Amino acid sequence: MLPRWGRTITNLSRVGLQNKLKFGKDFNVVSCRSYAKVAADSMDRSLPSEPLMNLDRMFWSKPCSLALAPDSPLRAEEPKYEGVKHFILKLMLFYSKQSKSIRGANVVYRRIISQVDKPLIYEVFNLEKTFKTTFSLLVLHMWLCLRRLKEEGKEGVEFGQHLYEIYNHDVELRVSKAGVNLLLIRWMKDLEKIFYGNIVAYDSAILPEARSDELPKVIWRNIFSDDGSSQPNDAASRTAQAMARYARREVGCLSLTDKEAILSGNFMFTSLETQKLNSKGCR
Repeated sequence: MLPRWGRTITNLSRVGLQNKLKFGKDFNVVSCRSYAKVAADSMDRSLPSEPLMNLDRMFWSKPCSLALAPDSPLRAEEPKYEGVKHFILKLMLFYSKQSKSIRGANVVYRRIISQVDKPLIYEVFNLEKTFKTTFSLLVLHMWLCLRRLKEEGKEGVEFGQHLYEIYNHDVELRVSKAGVNLLLIRWMKDLEKIFYGNIVAYDSAILPEARSDELPKVIWRNIFSDDGSSQPNDAASRTAQAMARYARREVGCLSLTDKEAILSGNFMFTSLETQKLNSKGCR
């Protein structure tokens, strides 16, 4: 699975995807691929020797709920209609459980994109913004959310299916807009295999019986390494360990985030700006 990155990214680069892919804010649910079935079973490039900030001091704080406060302007609220409009929308199943789940999944996906699109995440983890790194970070945050959703049993897995379909359609749309048309199905199959391979690797690395260095190694292979091989140098290893702490902390934070906030998308990932400020002057 991992060496596939080299072949896939090389070919994607030839059609200009390295810098063109961008993820949008409006999504439709059209994919027929099934996350639910899987859920049920469930660099070589050198980095600068000195990180841009003291990564050793980041992401050590105790996990806490990521739910937005009731008065937060960032909250996404269900639209409220009255009278005839409410009646018509009800007939159109706008208020059905499935429709609410799809709207919630769209909000969750926007939260993921918001975190992945922040320039600061590339600065903090010393990453060049390419198709590979953006896609890899997107998959990591999808895993964080899908893992949390599975804690809600069948309802969470069904919600995760909607989230995956939104993600998959968005990636397909952006890849297509970047210039891939004739080979679109082939590239999407490769990206799908990478997605599921990464999800399985993260799930295994987070298990209680997994070795303490397993998650940093998986993160190094999936996000930092160009071909899925080699060991990082000391500076790069610190970066991979910091991202592993970030991932573990988000796992804990999401577990502490209540069901209503998760299913409505009314949560925000950990502020990287705060983490960056806390790391200053601590060499």
